[in-house]
Amino acid sequence: MNQKKGVSRTTEVRRIPHLNGPHELLELFYPIHYTVGMTIEDTLRSGKALNRHQTVIMWLIRSQGVDGKLMRRKFVEKAMMDWFEITSSSVSKALRAMSKPPLGLIQIMEDPDSGREKLIKLTPKGERFMLQMVTNGQALMRWAIDYMTPEEVDMGVHFLSLVARIFENAPRPREESDQDRTAPAR
Repeated sequence: MNQKKGVSRTTEVRRIPHLNGPHELLELFYPIHYTVGMTIEDTLRSGKALNRHQTVIMWLIRSQGVDGKLMRRKFVEKAMMDWFEITSSSVSKALRAMSKPPLGLIQIMEDPDSGREKLIKLTPKGERFMLQMVTNGQALMRWAIDYMTPEEVDMGVHFLSLVARIFENAPRPREESDQDRTAPAR
């Protein structure tokens, strides 16, 4: 295992009591979502060729599209609107920019099964770009796992896979009630 500058390793695994687990896991939200997530996203953007929304669209097509190359526009829009405060017109703008030069990564076409539906399909250039995104992402992951033992990599993959499955059906946030807003602070 390579020891990288600025990273200390301990041979002992710190045990977090189950009762403190929710707090400890929540405290990881910011570093995971923003620091790790944004670093991965920037790496996938391939030198900032795409903006963040376009990067997510490409990865959405890869991960949830037919053969990683084709997806209904309405599914792209729904996912984007669920994840970001973004309008349908903003999604359309991102898709149009991706379909035109200089990008030319996708083709927007009529759905043969519905005259009202559109399909988003990677162009050959889009497929090559996607391969570069994957190559860049894998290089970043290889760099990251240099800091880990093989067991830690296996545990990390297991844990993150489990968390992803669990959060597919996460409860919706509780809405603040009128009573909560008018209750005196304690």
